Amino acid sequence: MKYLLLLLLLPATARTQTRREDIYSDFVLYNRRVALEKDLHERIIGKHFSLPLDSSSEDGYLSGCWAVSQFLFDGPEVMEGFRRLFAGYDSLSYDTRQALLEAVYAVAPDKFVSSIDTLLAHETNPRLFALCAVYLYRRDSSTENANRLKINLVERFPADTIPLLSELTGYLSSRQRGSTPAIKELLAYRRGDGQKTIYSFQRRHRDYPGMAIVQNADGSFVRDARGRLQVFQQLARSGPDLPWFLTNGSTPQGVYSIQGTDISRTNFIGPTPNLQLLLPYEGSWKRFFHDSSADARSVAAIMVHTPETRDEMQTDSLELYLRLLPPGWRRYTPMMEAWKAGRLGRTEIIAHGTTIDSEYFRGKPFYPLTPTMGCLCAKELWNPTSGHPLVSEQNSLVNAFLSTPGRTGYLIVVNIDDQRKPVSREEVEALVSGIK
Repeated sequence: MKYLLLLLLLPATARTQTRREDIYSDFVLYNRRVALEKDLHERIIGKHFSLPLDSSSEDGYLSGCWAVSQFLFDGPEVMEGFRRLFAGYDSLSYDTRQALLEAVYAVAPDKFVSSIDTLLAHETNPRLFALCAVYLYRRDSSTENANRLKINLVERFPADTIPLLSELTGYLSSRQRGSTPAIKELLAYRRGDGQKTIYSFQRRHRDYPGMAIVQNADGSFVRDARGRLQVFQQLARSGPDLPWFLTNGSTPQGVYSIQGTDISRTNFIGPTPNLQLLLPYEGSWKRFFHDSSADARSVAAIMVHTPETRDEMQTDSLELYLRLLPPGWRRYTPMMEAWKAGRLGRTEIIAHGTTIDSEYFRGKPFYPLTPTMGCLCAKELWNPTSGHPLVSEQNSLVNAFLSTPGRTGYLIVVNIDDQRKPVSREEVEALVSGIK
């Protein structure tokens, strides 16, 4: 089931607007969906999680954990599989340990506190330690528990020079942040940049879908023929909903570089054109800043990776990144999440659609949207008889972005508040009101 996470992309082909009726996937047809559900429940979960755990069955357990993280299965057979994995934890490969901890974080927030607390005391791998720590911190976010976890961190990693653990320390030290800076200031500032910008407005609690809008290079917002603002529902929640600094965590806030559009080979993403995004540190800085934003000195430092230029490279590129935001936003630390996530090695966060049957998530606050492994996912609903989308807000978003010349720009993810409800059209229209 590792293929759930692979973003194998075809050469760029989606260069113009696409008609919804021209999009087709046989993966959404009724018989395919029935076969997938049968395979997931009977083989991936039912069979694999019922076998004795040994070297020959471990790959099956690994596949089961990936399926749990994506589809959020949480039945008795899943819990029994977790118990076997914890019992045999010392014999597991790194990949299986990571998959187990992510799956437990996704669907069993209260059931394995003791087991994970035991692992924390002995874990020597920084990423696995961080997975244990965030599980325990979510269960108990008191100052006393946060301090206990930080003491454990220092004892296990006394040098404390590992960037991931520095972010973990900040996460354990944080309390509710102040309010988001004025959104209108951000919209007005980007108006004068000359680049297209997509804004993805989200809640801090990522169980609730957000809304995306498109600002053209001239500062105007994409509207329909009647002059109404076009908005597109978009989920920024990963399956396990881990913190942003961890692989497979929910989408980090901050600035992404739009590199164009593409079509994915991955069945679970589907054939609807996606927006190709770069995080800072992913690819060249020249690509991230679309050349024109990077002055000659910065590009020179960026392209020459020598010990003498590395500090200069980071300083120059950070300055350029911050210039993409208005002055009042540059000290708002959540906008640095994308920057830090890229530096930590996160990659392949894109804005895409989905062919996953939303019925797997009925009853969840984000239904009928589907979570990913850290990407931005727009709402898509499919006709299981024809194989064509009934609703594709992903295609509408891409078409809106391509409705004016140019295929590149920036995308900014920002949590607007912590209300426990989806971001609404009315809220977004109020944010845009008065921005000409």
